Amino acid sequence: MIRKARAVWNGTGRAGTGHLFTESGVLAETPYSYKTRFEAEAGTNPEELIAAAHAGCFTMALAFRLQAAGYVATELSTEAAVTLEPEGQGFRVSRSDLSLRAQVPNLDEALFARLAGDAERNCPVSKVLNSIITLDARLI
Repeated sequence: MIRKARAVWNGTGRAGTGHLFTESGVLAETPYSYKTRFEAEAGTNPEELIAAAHAGCFTMALAFRLQAAGYVATELSTEAAVTLEPEGQGFRVSRSDLSLRAQVPNLDEALFARLAGDAERNCPVSKVLNSIITLDARLI
């Protein structure tokens, strides 16, 4: 399986602008720029997209683990907070903090913690990130 996305950039790093496109069409001419990345201008940025990818990947991985264990979640809600920090002349994604709130009928805390931890360690996006990953998982 191969998934594709494309970025088009015009101008300098600070004053230029770009657009993102995905093969599925979900992102089509989606703006990104210095201001969408480091200020509050409308648009997206790479770190927001990494956060969405990590939250989505982890949550789906957990749903599969729950299913294999005989459980069906009423709801799994995950927020990923990705941190971008200066490093040398550039920046690096230093961490991704996952916060999960889960409603899973009849699931005990110990099994929940084990399944959530396994999903965090083994979802493909966790594996590709070269950063600290934390997980705050709670049954509600």
